[in-house]
Amino acid sequence: MTIPFLNLKSPYIELKEELDAAYQRVMESGWYILGNEVEAFESEFAAYCEAKHCVGVGNGLEALHLIVRAYEIGPGDEVIVPANTYIATWLAVTHAGATPVPVEPDERTFNIDPVRIEQAITPRTKAIMVVHLYGQTADMDPINALAWKHGLKVIEDCAQAHGARYKFRRAGSLGDAAGFSFYPGKNLGAVGDGGAVTTNDPDLAERIRVLRNYGSQMKYHNKVVGYNSRLDELQAALLRVKLTRLDEWNGRRRTNASVYLDSLQGIQDLILPVIPEWAEPVWHLFVVRYHLRDDLQKHLTSAEVGSLIHYPIPPHLSKAYMNDGFNNLKFPITEHLAHTVLSLPMGPHMENGQVDQVSSVLTSFMSAE
Repeated sequence: MTIPFLNLKSPYIELKEELDAAYQRVMESGWYILGNEVEAFESEFAAYCEAKHCVGVGNGLEALHLIVRAYEIGPGDEVIVPANTYIATWLAVTHAGATPVPVEPDERTFNIDPVRIEQAITPRTKAIMVVHLYGQTADMDPINALAWKHGLKVIEDCAQAHGARYKFRRAGSLGDAAGFSFYPGKNLGAVGDGGAVTTNDPDLAERIRVLRNYGSQMKYHNKVVGYNSRLDELQAALLRVKLTRLDEWNGRRRTNASVYLDSLQGIQDLILPVIPEWAEPVWHLFVVRYHLRDDLQKHLTSAEVGSLIHYPIPPHLSKAYMNDGFNNLKFPITEHLAHTVLSLPMGPHMENGQVDQVSSVLTSFMSAE
């Protein structure tokens, strides 16, 4: 592609000297699992997220799953989740033996609708798992108020929201606990899989530290049935370098988003992202909506502009949940979004003029319609 959807090589080129030094430091240490790099990253990332504790784990799915397990949520329990999300949010609940209860989004922001959450709460509900989709936080104050009213935990899925703010507070400190992914394409991405949990609860943090390491605080002394889910030293060292640039890179994303919003404003039938006054998004994705989405994507492809659909199949319609009866449920807003959303190229390393070029290609399609 002349303009790829995502450029993963340029971050390395920009930080090559620092990343190579971090790699060398780890290799020369001879210590590759749960050492100084992980401990330092946990401290630095907790501070960045304005949380008291961070626990590095294997990936974003396991971050969410370990939170659910640490809260002893399991068979017979329910966790409210967004209907409009990547399937990992649901899988974290399912892997714990609990039941995901989907709730429709606010059609303007794509995030879970607080008004609909209360209607889904039952005596079996134990937690609300919110997703800060595409890099913009959900409306957390009413969600936290509902949780307090009904005695529920609030778990943030922050896989797409590294650095995002809600009323000047960072994602990762807006609920009881939060799970992050460091998949390479994230705003803060590793060079492989990685994840973390942030929380202000020291007891929860300690339970997750035990669960991530075979249920053990001391080798061969296993307190509980645990897992092997540990952020490794090399990924932690590389993430420490990238963390120092995260705010700068998020700023570049905001600049690109601003150009998109200005240049695409007023195009008939093209629905642009909505930013509530309380939100400070980090633009993990720039998602537009159009009723002829597939035709628009083909036009972009023919012009050598990359694009992706986030997400074409809602979890409730996936084969993974076919046997659980979810396929029979109807979530019209989520299903409509799945047929109309399209993610345009977005990232901190887009070259000068590329955002304008994408906008021009998109505008040309609209003019021909």
